[in-house]
Amino acid sequence: MTPREAIKLLFDRMNKEIIGQEHIVERFIMGMLADGNMLVEGLPGLAKTRAVRSMANAIEAKFSRIQFTPDLEPSDVVGEERVYEENGKRYYEFHEGPIFGNIILADEINRAPAKVQSALLEAMEEKQVTVAGVTRDLPELFVVLATQNPLEQKGTYPLPEAQKDRFLMHVKIDYVKMDDEYRMVKQVLNEGHRKEPYENRIPQQLIFGAREEVKTVEISEEMGKYMVELVFATRYPLRYSKQLEVMIEVGVSPRGSLALTKCAQVHAWMRGRREVTGEDVKSVIHDVFRHRLIKSEHTKFSGIENDEIIDIIIEHVPEPEVEFKRPS
Repeated sequence: MTPREAIKLLFDRMNKEIIGQEHIVERFIMGMLADGNMLVEGLPGLAKTRAVRSMANAIEAKFSRIQFTPDLEPSDVVGEERVYEENGKRYYEFHEGPIFGNIILADEINRAPAKVQSALLEAMEEKQVTVAGVTRDLPELFVVLATQNPLEQKGTYPLPEAQKDRFLMHVKIDYVKMDDEYRMVKQVLNEGHRKEPYENRIPQQLIFGAREEVKTVEISEEMGKYMVELVFATRYPLRYSKQLEVMIEVGVSPRGSLALTKCAQVHAWMRGRREVTGEDVKSVIHDVFRHRLIKSEHTKFSGIENDEIIDIIIEHVPEPEVEFKRPS
C-alpha cells in the first residue's frame, strides 16, 4: 500500500462512519498530514467525538480523550511522579497522562482553567512535557483535536487569542443535510457505531510517508508571495481598503503564513497536484485565518463574522496568474 492509497482508505473509513461530514473528515486528515493541531467548534451532537475516534480506529494509533472541567489539574493531562515504597526504600515512578497518546481529543477545552490550558498548549507547541524537572518527548504521531461549544459560555475560560494561534486551523462544524441525517439514523438503527479498531489498521509509517510526499508539493515564487500578501492585508488593511481598516484590530501572525502554506500544500497533494494553486489557497484560508483575526469593536457590534472579512481580503488581493503542472 502506498501513502496515497493509505490516505484514501482513511477517507473511506471515516466517511463511512461520519455520514454527511466530508468537510470535517478532510480537515482532520489535513491537520494530521500537516503535523498540526485543530480547534473544532460546533453544537453538541454533531459527531465531533465520533470523527476523532473513527480516525484513531482506522490507523495504528493510541486514542486519548480528555474531558475538560473547571476542577482539572495539569497533572491530569501530562501525568505525575508517584512515590512508592519497597523494602523500606522509597522511589519515584512517572505515570503518563493522556497527553502521551497519538490522537488526543481535548473535549470542551474552554471549560478548563488557564493553567491546564497552558499545560496542553505547551505540549502542542513543544511536543514534549516537563514533569519534576525531567523532559519527556511525546510520540512522533501527535495530533490534538480540541473542541469548543459555541453556546454555553457560563463557567468557561475562553482561550486567549495568543493561545488560539497555536492551532493550525479553526474548523466550524454544522448540521448535515436532511438526507444525510436520515442515512445516519438508519445506520445507527441497523448497524450501530464501530467502537473497536479495524483489524488491518493503517501503519503510522504510511502517514509519515504521506507527510514527506506533501513536502514535495512545489510553491512557485508568485504563489508564495500571494499567500504572504494575504497575511499582510490583515496587518496593513488600509493599503487595500478603508472598509478593512475599520474591521480589523489585529492581523494574522507569522504562524498564519506557515499554516496557510502547509495547508495549501496538503490540499494540493490530496487532489493529485504537484504545485499549489490559487484554488488550494482559497480553499483553506478561512480555516487558517478564522481564529487569528481580531475584529475591531465596531465590527463586533455590527455582527460581522471573520469569514466575511476574509472574503473581502480575497477580493482585494489579486491572485497571480501562474501555470501549474498537470496532476501526477
